[in-house]
Amino acid sequence: MKTFSLSRHSRLFAVPDHNKDYLFVDSSDQPYHEEPYRAESYALAYIKEGSVKLNAGLTVTDVVAPAIITLGPSVIRYFTKNSDALKMDVIFFKDSFLLERYADLFFLFKYDFFGNNGLHVLPLKDNYFIKINKIYELIQQTQEGSNYYKDELIRNYIFALVYEIDGYYRELTLEASSSLNGHPLFAKFRQLLSVNYMKEHKLDFYADLLFLTPKSLSAAIKKHTGRSAGKWIDDAIILEAKVLLQNKTLTVLQISEMLNFSDQSVFGKFFRTNTNMSPIEYRRKLN
Repeated sequence: MKTFSLSRHSRLFAVPDHNKDYLFVDSSDQPYHEEPYRAESYALAYIKEGSVKLNAGLTVTDVVAPAIITLGPSVIRYFTKNSDALKMDVIFFKDSFLLERYADLFFLFKYDFFGNNGLHVLPLKDNYFIKINKIYELIQQTQEGSNYYKDELIRNYIFALVYEIDGYYRELTLEASSSLNGHPLFAKFRQLLSVNYMKEHKLDFYADLLFLTPKSLSAAIKKHTGRSAGKWIDDAIILEAKVLLQNKTLTVLQISEMLNFSDQSVFGKFFRTNTNMSPIEYRRKLN
């Protein structure tokens, strides 16, 4: 499955690609890539000024400065313009770079904000804003310098960012528990969906696992999100289909099989119903 490489990010932002394992971007000219994609690296974006609309998985968020955006490789994302004054710093890094000298190879899996649960945006307030801002300033100064220990310093600044972000999330636990993502039924449904959507398309499957009737599950999810459970399922499948269709090495038939449709025509009808275009037309649009 194709993903955005660090080299592709460097070309997108028009910055030199000095290291194959991490990339630092100081950008006031955000190049908006408005088709969904995954990346080979993790990303920590510090929104310094302005705002941007983040589409991460099935969650859409208006991110207003100052804020941090956290994205793991598995998260399907794209950005749309929300402000002419956007300024941000981004550190992209591979897990192999961060964990090169670290014994726990599963370190990054401990943090929900890198996963597919919607916790990708952290508004910065008070002391956290000051600390995060200083860490990014240090990363930029190190990146621009010629220190012999440049990689080691940047690696440790990334660890500091991860720990600071996790500490902040822990302080916000009570606030998060009352938010949309903290609703118990929705959280369980979303977790089941993230694991099963490529194989299980029917509402009955999820309702059975949650010990509810399809009708009551759909009504409950719609009450709390504005979208029925069936719409959440369809949106997850369409998002994945759009990512797969960008991989020109895959045929539409192969993609329909990967998404567990009975045949290519059924997939085509489903895609057109949800996007007003066929899979082939979507591919042509990308060119």
